[in-house]
Amino acid sequence: MTIPFLDLRRQHESLREELDRVLAEVVGGDRFIGGPRVEAFERELAAFCGVREAVGVASGTDAIELALRALGIGEGDEVITAANTCIPTVAGIEASGATPVLVDVDEARFTLDPGELAEATTARTKAIVPVHLYGQCADMGAISGYAREHGLAVVEDAAQAHGAALDGRRAGTLADAAAFSFYPTKNLGALGDGGAVATDDLEVAATVRELRSFGERAGGEAIRRGSNSRLDPLQAALLSVKLGRLEGWNERRRELARLYRDELADIVLVPVEALEAHHVYHLYVVRSARRDELARALGQRGVGTLVHYPRAVHEHPAYAHLARPGRLGRSERLATEVLSLPLYPELSDAEASAVAATVREAHRA
Repeated sequence: MTIPFLDLRRQHESLREELDRVLAEVVGGDRFIGGPRVEAFERELAAFCGVREAVGVASGTDAIELALRALGIGEGDEVITAANTCIPTVAGIEASGATPVLVDVDEARFTLDPGELAEATTARTKAIVPVHLYGQCADMGAISGYAREHGLAVVEDAAQAHGAALDGRRAGTLADAAAFSFYPTKNLGALGDGGAVATDDLEVAATVRELRSFGERAGGEAIRRGSNSRLDPLQAALLSVKLGRLEGWNERRRELARLYRDELADIVLVPVEALEAHHVYHLYVVRSARRDELARALGQRGVGTLVHYPRAVHEHPAYAHLARPGRLGRSERLATEVLSLPLYPELSDAEASAVAATVREAHRA
């Protein structure tokens, strides 16, 4: 049996009729930038998250940048984030004009360790961007508490956390603002790039709306220096179709995660799901000291895997200047040990069981 790491065609085939319908409606209309489709999706996303406003933008990276800028973060400021994340997190911080400062992650959730914040904070620190990794929220209680004590803004990187929750509150409601990505592989994925900023702060939302369209207010007057970062009506219409199914898809992800956890717990160390967290398993990531050997063995047996992520941020040549020797060891170690197994709503129980059996076989070899 060949089991791909991800097969988006399964999802899109199941939605073919509805996707074709909205595609035809958009193509048959006359609004291809902004308009009712985008506004409708923004309202739907805000309601889903439980916030007052959501503002569609061109990507998750732009969402981080524009959220920070709307909060007054820019040139000369420092923004703390996790070393164990995807490059777009730091790219978004840098695009705002601020300087990323990396801190290590905890051993349970693999998310930003609040205990590392004090050592990384300087007089220039103005914000924290915690990453909700793999579908589980970071320790936002501790992070937000620290931020309040030190007068820092907080922007959630919620690119992997559509529908995730902590203490009964969904990602998007846990900070001053949140950045979502709709990259095609996400739990809520577009058919191209897309993103959104979610916030309860009406002023932040209004500022992001200006920044995403050249800094202009209604009437075309540019009141600030902005950029071109707009979610288009076609992607918004497609995302509206998918958003209505997201709850069910996330529950299916949890079912598959339970299957993996039950069948693999005695073989490889799996991330601990915090008891107060509502995980949406964007990725199912196991950890093994023999990661590369395990990945090769699975590939030889027809099981697709990926590594998220093979390098900590500062281990990329372009970001070597962000290294903090002796302070980022857990992130560096995870980069050599984590392995993502196939997990998506259309994966069958039989396929997931076959993956688990193959992992057991490869692990014994």
